Amino acid sequence: MDSRTPYSQLPLEAESKPAPSVVDRISFAGFIIAVLALFFLGGALVMLLGVFPAQAIKDAYRGGEAYYYKMKQSQTPLTSDFWQPERSSETGVTVNTPEAYPGYTLYTSGHGSEASLVSLDGKVVHSWKLPYSKIWNETSPVKNPQPDPFLYWRKATLLPNGDLLAIFVATGDTPWGYGMVKLDKDSNVLWSYLGQTHHDFDIGADGRIYGLTHEMRRNTYEGHPQLTVPRLDDFVVVLSPEGEEVKKVSILDALARSQYEWLLNRVPWYNKHDFIHTNNIDLIESGEVEALPFAKEGQVLLSFRDINTLALLDLESEEIVWALRGGWIAQHDPDILPNGNILIYDNLGGFGEGGRTRILEIDPVTTGIEWRYAGSIEQPFFSEARGAQERLPNGNTLITETAGGRLFEVSQDGRIVWEFMNPVRAKHPESGEAIVPIVSWAQRYAPQTLDPGFRDQLAARENERS
Repeated sequence: MDSRTPYSQLPLEAESKPAPSVVDRISFAGFIIAVLALFFLGGALVMLLGVFPAQAIKDAYRGGEAYYYKMKQSQTPLTSDFWQPERSSETGVTVNTPEAYPGYTLYTSGHGSEASLVSLDGKVVHSWKLPYSKIWNETSPVKNPQPDPFLYWRKATLLPNGDLLAIFVATGDTPWGYGMVKLDKDSNVLWSYLGQTHHDFDIGADGRIYGLTHEMRRNTYEGHPQLTVPRLDDFVVVLSPEGEEVKKVSILDALARSQYEWLLNRVPWYNKHDFIHTNNIDLIESGEVEALPFAKEGQVLLSFRDINTLALLDLESEEIVWALRGGWIAQHDPDILPNGNILIYDNLGGFGEGGRTRILEIDPVTTGIEWRYAGSIEQPFFSEARGAQERLPNGNTLITETAGGRLFEVSQDGRIVWEFMNPVRAKHPESGEAIVPIVSWAQRYAPQTLDPGFRDQLAARENERS
């Protein structure tokens, strides 16, 4: 008789396992750390060599960073850089002397998509206003536009009959250029162009419009690995008088194929993949050709902020044919003067007691400074970004101090003969401090340059409010 008990009938008893020792625990922790270290080193090697999946990791990181920035900036426009700390509690016209050039001043304000035309005493004689949502449609490359309060008109230009051209830009979005619109004097839409226009535009004698657009691109350039992708690239667009696109030229392509290609090696580390940041376009017409022997009619003068460069783009050859760097930093709004000099808004090139910002009149051949305005201890002048100036027919210069929400006119000897402070104010939602919307563009219009009907209308409104 088999005295053995079948296995299935043996009592089940819990197997006793000894507790892991301290050495075991340390060994396991070391194993986990080693695995993590290998992952880290492997990832670092992938990023260093640029092999798969390096680009996917970069794109994911940048996409997350952009999304975080957009969410942060989308809470309220009052925390965006469209609003800045108030520098003065004064509003409206604070200086108005007989030396000011007579006329009306058109300006745009960061608090909304509108433009105002004011007399020398600060009275609003006309205004235009249009929210972006009124022109947006599904053909726009901006598929999810920011709400209307997060947009304003970066620049507006008045036509003699009261029509207005303006470009929309947004905060909290990349690309931030949103389009262009033409309005009549009553703010009715005549046409709209939904290419991603930004910063600046110019109008030719034939009514054609020369503007800047930008978009994200992924093409690469041999010999320039620093121009990483995806990248925000600028284009020159030419529009018909009716707002139809007739030509488009890649500025980065034009620079890369030119003798000035080496300028691409000057891009700064902080550029946020917007490598040259074009912020100005002026059409070269017959009058400028006489003053600038190196320029040809139909070329455009561009400003590349992040490489501190002015350049001429030939729209026929699609090539940069002239470039100049000087003692300015992060400049805006170069204007060709009748004497052949160029007036520049030098945002960060000043190191005097009056502030970092200067207006420079330079000789483009010698790069010598022929005239400057740099503020003073009593009347400082500083705008880190944006800004514009206009040389007036009487020799004075109208200056837009964007960050201060301030417009002012200076004489040739540097005296302020007219000053206007943006009257709009708000409180910062976090700090409670008083803030003012930026003014990024202003231009003076003499009454005689306007059509009689519109001029009479402005004069009547000015007299009504006197």
